[in-house]
Amino acid sequence: MNSVRDWLESAYYDLLVIENIIENPHLTHMVAFHAQQSVEKSLKALMEHKQMEIPKVHTLVRLNHMLDNIIRDIETLKILDSLYIDARYPGELGLLPYGKPTLEDAKAFYEFAQSIFDMICELLQIDKNGLLKG
Repeated sequence: MNSVRDWLESAYYDLLVIENIIENPHLTHMVAFHAQQSVEKSLKALMEHKQMEIPKVHTLVRLNHMLDNIIRDIETLKILDSLYIDARYPGELGLLPYGKPTLEDAKAFYEFAQSIFDMICELLQIDKNGLLKG
């Protein structure tokens, strides 16, 4: 079983990956993928804290619902869910209705994931800077 800190550490690593690729226009779909992963892990950290059973699902909308819709921006959750699924299969690349996410989309996804991570760290009174190992 993962601990709260393990989930948050893993979520933080996804954010760090984004920070390293955020300016690359060829990797915007990967920014969306890691943003989705960071939000998922942040939500699972909160579930762990609440001693809830962690489901083996990856759908942000469903996880959020299980947490009484702590995140109000359901539309962004839906977009990240769809991009996460698509990014896992070659040829799809995680596409929005108008194509691959733009750099502006990628930055918005990163900011969204960062805000969820920060909110949950604050809620659980965990210093994110203390999460990274050596």
